[in-house]
This record gives sequence, structure tokens and C-alpha cells, in this order.
Amino acid sequence: MGVGDKAKNVAKETKGKIKKETGEATDDRDLQAEGKAEQSANALKQAGEKTKDAFKK
Repeated sequence: MGVGDKAKNVAKETKGKIKKETGEATDDRDLQAEGKAEQSANALKQAGEKTKDAFKK
């Protein structure tokens, strides 16, 4: 995984966390769920990329 890909994934995961926190603060369950989903999806994507990197070595 390149540095650019890592940065994108971290940025998207952070965006998801912000959405989740905003949803919690405003009691907006839809926004909270959307943020949680984005956060989980990008964490999973990072794990997959790390696995690929491990097999490249």
C-alpha cells in the first residue's frame, strides 16, 4: 500500500469518526450510523492492505 493510499484511508476513517461523533452530539442516529459504517469500512480496507503488504515481503 502506498503512502497516498494510507493517507486516504486514514482521512476517510477520520471523516467517519467525525460524522459518528456529530451524530451522537446532535442525537442524529442516521448520521451516527453513516459515520460508524464509513469508519468500519475504511478500517477493514486498511487491514486488507496490510495483509497484502505482509505477503509481498
